[in-house]
Amino acid sequence: MKGNFQIILIVVFLVAAVFGVLVFSGAIPLGDKANQAGGLGTVILWGTTPASVMAPLIDSFNGVNPSFVVRYVQKFSDTFDKDLLKALAAGAGPDLFFIPSDLAFSYNDKIFTIPYTSFPLTSFKNNFAGAGEVFLTQKGILALPLTIDPLVMYYSRSMLDSNGFVYPPKYWDELVDFVPKLTQKDDSGKIIKSAFALGQFANILHAKDILATLFMQTGNPIIIAQDGSFYSALNNSTGKYNLGSVLQFYTNFADSLKDVYSWNRSLPNSQDAFSAENLAFYFGFASELKSLVDKNPNQNFLVAPIPQIKNANFKLTSARVIGLAISSFSKNFNTAFLAANLMATGDFTSQFIKALNVAPARLNLLKEVPANVFSPTFYTSALYARSWLDPSPTDTDQIFRGMVEKVLSNEISANGAVGDADSKLRLLLVK
Repeated sequence: MKGNFQIILIVVFLVAAVFGVLVFSGAIPLGDKANQAGGLGTVILWGTTPASVMAPLIDSFNGVNPSFVVRYVQKFSDTFDKDLLKALAAGAGPDLFFIPSDLAFSYNDKIFTIPYTSFPLTSFKNNFAGAGEVFLTQKGILALPLTIDPLVMYYSRSMLDSNGFVYPPKYWDELVDFVPKLTQKDDSGKIIKSAFALGQFANILHAKDILATLFMQTGNPIIIAQDGSFYSALNNSTGKYNLGSVLQFYTNFADSLKDVYSWNRSLPNSQDAFSAENLAFYFGFASELKSLVDKNPNQNFLVAPIPQIKNANFKLTSARVIGLAISSFSKNFNTAFLAANLMATGDFTSQFIKALNVAPARLNLLKEVPANVFSPTFYTSALYARSWLDPSPTDTDQIFRGMVEKVLSNEISANGAVGDADSKLRLLLVK
């Protein structure tokens, strides 16, 4: 029974490959000729976006593509992987699925990879922002990028105004100027208001993303691809700065003996502290805007780009990217290809980014900045945002946590912590 199932999967994969080459080589046309190309039947699309949000988008898409139907199925992010594997094993998986960038690595064997002979690398880079390149492999394209959710810096306008600060910091070395005035302590030395939520891991939302941003801003990649394999680059020191010194800079904000001390483990999580107006700066994603407003509608806050390294020859921030992937085991490949192309290149993406309050991955849409206070920062940040192939979000969370906590506990030096994390990441990549 097991052997027969494996044979069936192999046959389905081969059929997928043949269809894929035909579609993207032009033998089966895409784009405006989609309906002429025989797009028929139903295509199942999985994602974690609420069905209530997706319903009008899918209805609109189906309305202008009457020869076939896309049916959306909502899944929960914490069980998405398990649900997908179970469905594929039962022969009932989706034809398409939205894939977040931090799962691209682990899902690559479930995705039909679009070869560069069919979708040239130059065309990809001319149409999509750099953050979308997280879906590129040596063999081809894992997913067509739709959205970019950049890491930005929200800040309390009220706290800055009352302490005489006109502008938020542009560079990391300027943070030291904000700590003395914005971090307040009671008579016992307990922090009651903080400038920056940095230095710890457990109660800082997106601590891994903040650290990854700092590392990549030095010019040092986290993972590199070579000869079809992936390797950790944490201990390579290929960038301008030693990553141990970068990690030390981060942990100093949680060291009570340092001048920049402004955060500790006894404080609430960083987003809650910001919404309670007890934190001046919150490093979060563009997509969090609505939740921040909902938590405290009266809060006077704005957004600025993530600080950069002074005198660097490039800008960079982390981002979460969502792409549209084609399942290797789709039962309706022709229509799945057509639907993916139309969604990625048509009006669907414009509606999708508005629903999620994020920036588009398509360069032509990044030129169309909405006229509000926050979008210019979101869109500009998306242009220089980058992501990385995370082999396992849960495991790398523990690796990055270990780096931080071992330094704070004086168990190991910052350089030693980076080396230890590098070793663990290397092992994770060969599993």
